[in-house]
Amino acid sequence: MKKGIHPKYYPQAKVVCACGNTFYVGSTVPEIQVDICSKCHPFFTGEMKYVDTMGKVEKFQRRMKLARQFKQKKAKTKKKKPVIGSYKEAIAKLKSKSR
Repeated sequence: MKKGIHPKYYPQAKVVCACGNTFYVGSTVPEIQVDICSKCHPFFTGEMKYVDTMGKVEKFQRRMKLARQFKQKKAKTKKKKPVIGSYKEAIAKLKSKSR
């Protein structure tokens, strides 16, 4: 390896999770702060909980609620077209419009 071009390596860098768990890894930074680790991640714990960063879940739920309201309002105002029963009725209707 060339001298002077590589960052300093810390073989016992401390990793601190937001849940309070700490562990050590090798890194180029002496201390690392993380939001989630294997002790609190739903995949590893088996618990269903939202891992929300900066309100993304609430923002998504708000958008879905507005979309449902818009869809319901649109369905109420939509006019249904009359259904023509047969081919003969359609031709008769067109002929009566042209007269």
